[in-house]
Amino acid sequence: MTGMRSEAAIDGFRLAYERTGSGPAVLLLHGWPGDRTDYRAVVPSVSQAADVIVPDLRGFGESDKHAADPAREYNAAAQGRSIAGLIGELGLGQVVLAGYDIGSRIAQAIARDRPDLVRALVIAPPLPGIGDRILQPKAQQEFWYQAFHQLELCTELVDGQRDAVRSYLHHFWSHWSGPGYEPTSQRLDHLVSVYGPAGAFAASIAWYRAGAGSVAASLAERPPEPDQRIAAPTTVLWPEHDPLFPREWSDRIGEFFAAATLTWLDDVGHFSPVEAPDAYVAAITAALA
Repeated sequence: MTGMRSEAAIDGFRLAYERTGSGPAVLLLHGWPGDRTDYRAVVPSVSQAADVIVPDLRGFGESDKHAADPAREYNAAAQGRSIAGLIGELGLGQVVLAGYDIGSRIAQAIARDRPDLVRALVIAPPLPGIGDRILQPKAQQEFWYQAFHQLELCTELVDGQRDAVRSYLHHFWSHWSGPGYEPTSQRLDHLVSVYGPAGAFAASIAWYRAGAGSVAASLAERPPEPDQRIAAPTTVLWPEHDPLFPREWSDRIGEFFAAATLTWLDDVGHFSPVEAPDAYVAAITAALA
Protein backbone atom coordinates (compact mmCIF):
# COMPACT_ATOMS: atom_id res chain seq x y z
CA MET A 1 0.00 0.00 0.00
CA THR A 2 1.52 3.28 -1.13
CA GLY A 3 0.84 6.66 0.50
CA MET A 4 0.18 9.47 -1.97
CA ARG A 5 -1.20 13.01 -2.20
CA SER A 6 -3.68 14.35 -4.69
CA GLU A 7 -2.24 16.67 -7.31
CA ALA A 8 -5.28 18.91 -7.57
CA ALA A 9 -6.26 21.13 -4.65
CA ILE A 10 -10.06 21.26 -4.51
CA ASP A 11 -11.06 24.50 -2.75
CA GLY A 12 -7.39 24.67 -1.73
CA PHE A 13 -7.39 21.22 -0.05
CA ARG A 14 -5.19 18.33 -1.14
CA LEU A 15 -5.96 14.85 0.14
CA ALA A 16 -3.57 12.19 1.38
CA TYR A 17 -4.55 8.69 0.35
CA GLU A 18 -3.33 5.13 0.01
CA ARG A 19 -3.87 2.99 -3.05
CA THR A 20 -3.38 -0.72 -3.56
CA GLY A 21 -4.55 -3.49 -5.86
CA SER A 22 -5.95 -3.35 -9.37
CA GLY A 23 -9.34 -3.82 -10.99
CA PRO A 24 -12.64 -1.98 -10.48
CA ALA A 25 -12.36 0.96 -8.12
CA VAL A 26 -13.36 0.92 -4.45
CA LEU A 27 -13.12 4.03 -2.30
CA LEU A 28 -13.34 3.82 1.51
CA LEU A 29 -14.26 6.80 3.73
CA HIS A 30 -13.36 6.88 7.41
CA GLY A 31 -15.20 8.33 10.39
CA TRP A 32 -14.61 10.62 13.38
CA PRO A 33 -12.50 10.14 15.40
CA GLY A 34 -10.51 7.99 12.98
CA ASP A 35 -8.52 8.23 9.78
CA ARG A 36 -7.72 6.13 6.73
CA THR A 37 -6.23 3.37 8.91
CA ASP A 38 -9.80 2.51 10.00
CA TYR A 39 -9.82 0.22 6.94
CA ARG A 40 -6.44 -1.46 7.29
CA ALA A 41 -8.09 -4.84 8.00
CA VAL A 42 -10.46 -4.44 5.03
CA VAL A 43 -8.00 -3.43 2.32
CA PRO A 44 -5.87 -6.60 1.96
CA SER A 45 -8.79 -8.85 0.98
CA VAL A 46 -10.65 -6.31 -1.18
CA SER A 47 -7.48 -5.29 -3.03
CA GLN A 48 -7.04 -8.83 -4.33
CA ALA A 49 -9.79 -8.04 -6.84
CA ALA A 50 -10.06 -4.24 -6.85
CA ASP A 51 -8.23 -0.94 -7.04
CA VAL A 52 -8.69 0.29 -3.45
CA ILE A 53 -8.27 3.96 -2.53
CA VAL A 54 -8.47 5.08 1.10
CA PRO A 55 -8.16 8.84 1.68
CA ASP A 56 -7.90 10.97 4.76
CA LEU A 57 -10.83 13.36 4.57
CA ARG A 58 -10.37 17.14 4.57
CA GLY A 59 -9.04 18.22 7.94
CA PHE A 60 -7.98 14.70 8.95
CA GLY A 61 -4.80 12.66 9.08
CA GLU A 62 -2.25 13.80 6.53
CA SER A 63 -4.73 15.71 4.36
CA ASP A 64 -4.76 19.50 4.30
CA LYS A 65 -6.18 21.41 7.26
CA HIS A 66 -7.09 25.03 6.62
CA ALA A 67 -8.66 27.67 8.83
CA ALA A 68 -11.71 28.09 6.60
CA ASP A 69 -15.41 28.70 7.15
CA PRO A 70 -16.68 25.26 8.22
CA ALA A 71 -20.10 25.79 6.63
CA ARG A 72 -18.46 26.31 3.22
CA GLU A 73 -15.38 24.12 3.35
CA TYR A 74 -15.99 21.26 5.81
CA ASN A 75 -19.61 20.20 5.33
CA ALA A 76 -20.73 17.08 3.48
CA ALA A 77 -20.92 18.87 0.11
CA ALA A 78 -17.40 20.25 0.50
CA GLN A 79 -15.98 16.90 1.60
CA GLY A 80 -17.80 15.34 -1.35
CA ARG A 81 -16.16 17.81 -3.75
CA SER A 82 -12.73 16.64 -2.61
CA ILE A 83 -13.66 12.97 -3.04
CA ALA A 84 -15.23 13.63 -6.46
CA GLY A 85 -12.08 15.52 -7.43
CA LEU A 86 -9.92 12.56 -6.39
CA ILE A 87 -12.11 10.16 -8.39
CA GLY A 88 -11.69 12.39 -11.42
CA GLU A 89 -7.97 12.91 -10.96
CA LEU A 90 -7.33 9.17 -10.74
CA GLY A 91 -9.66 8.42 -13.66
CA LEU A 92 -11.61 5.90 -11.61
CA GLY A 93 -14.97 6.23 -13.34
CA GLN A 94 -17.75 4.73 -11.24
CA VAL A 95 -16.66 3.46 -7.83
CA VAL A 96 -18.01 1.28 -5.08
CA LEU A 97 -18.13 3.81 -2.26
CA ALA A 98 -18.04 2.65 1.34
CA GLY A 99 -18.21 4.66 4.54
CA TYR A 100 -19.26 4.76 8.17
CA ASP A 101 -19.89 7.62 10.59
CA ILE A 102 -19.14 10.92 8.79
CA GLY A 103 -17.77 8.87 5.89
CA SER A 104 -21.25 7.44 5.43
CA ARG A 105 -22.81 10.90 5.29
CA ILE A 106 -20.23 11.99 2.72
CA ALA A 107 -20.74 8.84 0.61
CA GLN A 108 -24.49 9.48 0.62
CA ALA A 109 -23.97 13.10 -0.43
CA ILE A 110 -21.83 12.01 -3.38
CA ALA A 111 -24.36 9.36 -4.43
CA ARG A 112 -27.11 11.97 -4.28
CA ASP A 113 -25.24 14.85 -5.96
CA ARG A 114 -22.98 12.91 -8.35
CA PRO A 115 -24.72 9.62 -9.14
CA ASP A 116 -22.56 9.32 -12.26
CA LEU A 117 -19.59 8.54 -9.97
CA VAL A 118 -21.16 5.81 -7.82
CA ARG A 119 -21.57 2.19 -8.85
CA ALA A 120 -22.79 1.06 -5.43
CA LEU A 121 -22.79 2.11 -1.78
CA VAL A 122 -21.75 0.09 1.28
CA ILE A 123 -22.54 2.20 4.33
CA ALA A 124 -23.12 2.04 8.06
CA PRO A 125 -24.98 4.57 10.22
CA PRO A 126 -25.79 7.36 10.31
CA LEU A 127 -28.54 7.12 7.73
CA PRO A 128 -31.43 9.47 7.04
CA GLY A 129 -34.80 8.82 8.64
CA ILE A 130 -33.84 9.47 12.26
CA GLY A 131 -35.76 12.73 12.40
CA ASP A 132 -36.62 14.26 15.76
CA ARG A 133 -36.05 10.95 17.53
CA ILE A 134 -32.51 12.25 17.94
CA LEU A 135 -33.90 14.68 20.54
CA GLN A 136 -35.09 11.87 22.81
CA PRO A 137 -33.41 12.04 26.24
CA LYS A 138 -31.54 8.75 25.80
CA ALA A 139 -30.18 9.90 22.44
CA GLN A 140 -29.10 13.26 23.79
CA GLN A 141 -27.11 11.50 26.52
CA GLU A 142 -24.98 10.15 23.65
CA PHE A 143 -24.89 13.15 21.32
CA TRP A 144 -23.69 15.74 23.88
CA TYR A 145 -20.32 15.95 22.12
CA GLN A 146 -21.84 17.57 19.01
CA ALA A 147 -22.93 20.58 21.05
CA PHE A 148 -19.61 20.60 22.94
CA HIS A 149 -17.75 20.73 19.63
CA GLN A 150 -19.43 24.05 18.86
CA LEU A 151 -17.72 25.72 21.82
CA GLU A 152 -14.32 27.41 21.74
CA LEU A 153 -13.87 25.86 25.19
CA CYS A 154 -13.67 22.48 23.46
CA THR A 155 -10.60 23.40 21.42
CA GLU A 156 -9.06 25.28 24.36
CA LEU A 157 -9.24 22.15 26.51
CA VAL A 158 -8.31 19.53 23.91
CA ASP A 159 -6.52 20.89 20.84
CA GLY A 160 -2.75 20.44 20.95
CA GLN A 161 -2.92 18.79 24.39
CA ARG A 162 -1.80 15.24 23.67
CA ASP A 163 -2.84 13.78 27.00
CA ALA A 164 -6.27 15.38 26.69
CA VAL A 165 -6.59 14.18 23.09
CA ARG A 166 -5.77 10.64 24.18
CA SER A 167 -8.30 10.66 27.01
CA TYR A 168 -11.02 12.28 24.88
CA LEU A 169 -10.64 9.95 21.90
CA HIS A 170 -10.24 6.90 24.13
CA HIS A 171 -13.66 7.65 25.62
CA PHE A 172 -15.34 7.41 22.21
CA TRP A 173 -13.38 4.41 20.94
CA SER A 174 -14.18 2.53 24.13
CA HIS A 175 -17.77 3.67 24.75
CA TRP A 176 -19.01 3.47 21.14
CA SER A 177 -17.48 0.09 20.32
CA GLY A 178 -19.03 -3.33 20.86
CA PRO A 179 -18.43 -5.61 23.84
CA GLY A 180 -15.65 -7.51 22.06
CA TYR A 181 -13.51 -4.51 21.17
CA GLU A 182 -11.25 -2.20 23.15
CA PRO A 183 -8.71 0.08 21.42
CA THR A 184 -5.14 -1.05 21.93
CA SER A 185 -2.43 1.26 23.20
CA GLN A 186 -0.93 1.12 19.69
CA ARG A 187 -4.23 2.27 18.20
CA LEU A 188 -4.44 5.14 20.67
CA ASP A 189 -0.81 6.05 20.00
CA HIS A 190 -1.61 6.34 16.30
CA LEU A 191 -4.73 8.42 16.91
CA VAL A 192 -2.77 10.80 19.13
CA SER A 193 -0.11 11.11 16.42
CA VAL A 194 -2.71 12.40 13.95
CA TYR A 195 -5.13 14.25 16.28
CA GLY A 196 -2.56 15.53 18.79
CA PRO A 197 -0.60 18.21 16.86
CA ALA A 198 -1.75 21.79 17.32
CA GLY A 199 -4.70 22.51 15.05
CA ALA A 200 -5.41 18.87 14.16
CA PHE A 201 -8.24 18.25 16.62
CA ALA A 202 -9.77 21.64 15.81
CA ALA A 203 -9.75 20.79 12.09
CA SER A 204 -11.40 17.42 12.76
CA ILE A 205 -14.39 18.98 14.51
CA ALA A 206 -14.99 21.53 11.74
CA TRP A 207 -17.46 18.92 10.41
CA TYR A 208 -19.68 19.53 13.46
CA ARG A 209 -19.18 23.28 13.34
CA ALA A 210 -20.42 23.14 9.76
CA GLY A 211 -23.76 21.81 11.00
CA ALA A 212 -23.06 18.44 9.39
CA GLY A 213 -23.36 16.32 12.55
CA SER A 214 -26.21 13.89 13.01
CA VAL A 215 -28.26 16.11 15.31
CA ALA A 216 -28.39 19.01 12.86
CA ALA A 217 -28.69 16.75 9.81
CA SER A 218 -31.48 14.62 11.28
CA LEU A 219 -33.59 17.61 12.25
CA ALA A 220 -33.17 19.22 8.81
CA GLU A 221 -33.80 16.18 6.61
CA ARG A 222 -36.99 15.72 4.59
CA PRO A 223 -37.85 12.62 2.53
CA PRO A 224 -37.31 13.22 -1.20
CA GLU A 225 -39.84 12.50 -3.91
CA PRO A 226 -39.65 8.78 -4.78
CA ASP A 227 -37.85 9.46 -8.07
CA GLN A 228 -35.28 11.61 -6.24
CA ARG A 229 -34.11 8.90 -3.84
CA ILE A 230 -30.51 7.70 -4.00
CA ALA A 231 -30.55 5.26 -6.90
CA ALA A 232 -27.25 3.42 -6.44
CA PRO A 233 -27.59 -0.14 -5.09
CA THR A 234 -26.95 0.28 -1.38
CA THR A 235 -25.93 -2.19 1.30
CA VAL A 236 -26.52 -0.92 4.83
CA LEU A 237 -24.46 -2.57 7.57
CA TRP A 238 -26.18 -1.77 10.88
CA PRO A 239 -24.36 -2.70 14.11
CA GLU A 240 -26.05 -4.23 17.12
CA HIS A 241 -24.20 -2.27 19.81
CA ASP A 242 -23.84 1.26 18.42
CA PRO A 243 -25.08 3.51 21.27
CA LEU A 244 -25.52 6.40 18.83
CA PHE A 245 -27.76 4.65 16.30
CA PRO A 246 -30.17 2.01 17.67
CA ARG A 247 -31.50 -0.49 15.18
CA GLU A 248 -35.06 0.80 15.37
CA TRP A 249 -33.81 3.91 13.57
CA SER A 250 -33.37 1.81 10.42
CA ASP A 251 -37.13 1.85 9.73
CA ARG A 252 -37.20 4.63 7.12
CA ILE A 253 -34.30 3.72 4.84
CA GLY A 254 -36.65 3.03 1.93
CA GLU A 255 -37.86 6.63 1.96
CA PHE A 256 -34.38 7.82 1.00
CA PHE A 257 -32.88 4.92 -1.01
CA ALA A 258 -34.44 3.27 -4.05
CA ALA A 259 -32.54 -0.03 -3.76
CA ALA A 260 -31.25 -0.68 -0.25
CA THR A 261 -30.52 -3.95 1.52
CA LEU A 262 -30.22 -3.95 5.31
CA THR A 263 -27.74 -6.30 6.98
CA TRP A 264 -27.42 -6.64 10.75
CA LEU A 265 -23.93 -6.72 12.23
CA ASP A 266 -24.33 -8.72 15.42
CA ASP A 267 -21.95 -8.19 18.36
CA VAL A 268 -20.50 -5.09 16.69
CA GLY A 269 -20.38 -1.46 17.80
CA HIS A 270 -20.00 1.88 16.03
CA PHE A 271 -16.52 1.34 14.54
CA SER A 272 -17.80 -1.29 12.14
CA PRO A 273 -14.90 -1.53 9.63
CA VAL A 274 -12.48 -1.94 12.54
CA GLU A 275 -14.67 -4.33 14.50
CA ALA A 276 -16.15 -6.31 11.59
CA PRO A 277 -13.80 -6.02 8.60
CA ASP A 278 -14.99 -9.32 7.13
CA ALA A 279 -18.52 -7.93 6.82
CA TYR A 280 -17.18 -5.02 4.78
CA VAL A 281 -15.11 -7.33 2.61
CA ALA A 282 -18.16 -9.48 1.90
CA ALA A 283 -20.45 -6.53 1.15
CA ILE A 284 -17.92 -4.77 -1.08
CA THR A 285 -17.11 -8.00 -2.91
CA ALA A 286 -20.81 -8.56 -3.55
CA ALA A 287 -21.21 -4.98 -4.80
CA LEU A 288 -18.32 -5.49 -7.21
CA ALA A 289 -19.96 -8.63 -8.57
